[in-house]
Amino acid sequence: MANKKNKKQTSDREENVIDRRGGVDRRDLAGSTFKTNLERRRGPGRRRTDFMKAADEGEMTQEQFIFIMAIDAFKRVNGLTFPTWTDVLEVIRKLGYRKTMSSELDLGSRVEDWTEKPDSLSGVSQITETDEEDDDFEEMSAA
Repeated sequence: MANKKNKKQTSDREENVIDRRGGVDRRDLAGSTFKTNLERRRGPGRRRTDFMKAADEGEMTQEQFIFIMAIDAFKRVNGLTFPTWTDVLEVIRKLGYRKTMSSELDLGSRVEDWTEKPDSLSGVSQITETDEEDDDFEEMSAA
């Protein structure tokens, strides 16, 4: 009797199991046809670039290594395990990167592309005269 009950439970479970392997692939849905030039999926005729292959195999370029070291230093100095995207952008700007070319990404009409001069300041850690005046005001208020 117990054997029949177990078989019935097993068959009920089997009827309720959904095999997702044969279903619709979410990447094939209409919303995912938007191409940004960020796709990393590989398939026939799509090979990894030398830039990606070297990093995947543990052989970093000098550029990748200095970025990793800068992020690591930022995390240690600021006591952060997970820096925000703003923090990452700050590190990138302080490394000397500037947006001097038009984007190779297609982000649609959601964003407006822009460029800046190669010698422009990073704009992330400069103290302006207004900041100094605010500090002076705070010191006078505290006294």
